[in-house]
Order: sequence, then C-alpha cells, then structure tokens
Amino acid sequence: MTGFTTHLGTAAPLDQANVDTDQIIPKQFLKGVTRTGYGKHLFHDWRYLDLHEQELNPEFSLNKPEYQGASILLARENFGCGSSREHAPWALDDFGFSVVIATSFADIFYGNCINNQLLPISLPNSEMDVLFNAVKENPETQIYIDLPNQKVKFADSEFQFDIAEHHKSNLIKGLDAIGQTLELDDKILQYEENALTWLR
Repeated sequence: MTGFTTHLGTAAPLDQANVDTDQIIPKQFLKGVTRTGYGKHLFHDWRYLDLHEQELNPEFSLNKPEYQGASILLARENFGCGSSREHAPWALDDFGFSVVIATSFADIFYGNCINNQLLPISLPNSEMDVLFNAVKENPETQIYIDLPNQKVKFADSEFQFDIAEHHKSNLIKGLDAIGQTLELDDKILQYEENALTWLR
C-alpha cells in the first residue's frame, strides 16, 4: 500500500441513508479473496436493470455522464451498515473511489476502509447538505482532501473532519492492521526473548 496524504477529485452523490454492504456489493459476488474485480458489481441492484449487468439504469447517479470518473463518493448516515464483508471497500476502491464522505459510518465498515486505504470522512448533515448541493449544481466541482490537516476544501468552503490519530497514521503510512503490528516487531521480539521460560 502506498499511503494517503491528499486527494483532488470530483464526487458522485448517493443521497441515501443506511446503505448496507449487501447494496454496496451483493452476496452472490463474494466468490474471491483477492481485492480486485469487484468494481463492476458495485451497487449492482441499483446500477443495472438486468441480472447479467448488460443494461445500465440511467436514473442511478453513478451511471449519469456528469459523474463519470468521480473518485469521491458522497452519502448519508450509517453508510456501510449490515454484514461485515471486507469486499465492500474492495468494490468501492476497484470502481475508482479513494474517499467516501458521509454523515456517519457503520463501525466495522469504517475499520475495513482504514485497513484498505479507502478514506472514510464523517461530516455533519449541515455540511453534507452544502457539499451535495455544490456537486449537484456543478458536477465538475473539485474537492480537495487534506488528510494530515483533516480538511475538505471545495469552491469557497472548507470543512474540518475528525479522525483517530492511529487511523490517520496508518493511512498516511499505507499500513493495515497487520502492518501496524509489524511496526512493533522489535519490541515483540525483545519481549519474547525476555519472557520467562514457562511462557514460551
């Protein structure tokens, strides 16, 4: 993983609350353990009018021409609720999203995003309203994400967001939970060498 510091891109608006992981990536597509190949199935039941993914739904926001190439997804509260499938952030990333900005996130989904270098940003509803309106009025609105300073900037607006320090550190360093543990490898080895014989 390469690490995340800043990002500049356009956004696609998904103005819905309680988007669960089965809507993000339906269960019938959870057939692999690699992190690629899921983007084409993202929001399957909303993006397509047929089971074989041949006919796009022109009314779904991600299919509209003005939002093609967006790398930031906007949503509402409780995004990523439901089952704890890691395939959900894999699908979002594989589709091309680097950031998800929502009112709130389900806890396990949030952690899975951090582990997979997909930045989840929570903003209050009032600020999300401003952001949604800006993107809907001008789909070419450029949104700048500054993770070290925890800021979202666009047009004449600037919003501050909260993130736990260890989550921010892992994203900037490009670490998942295993990588974070391996940073303590020297201390772990030292502890094992000093442990009493009966603990080995």
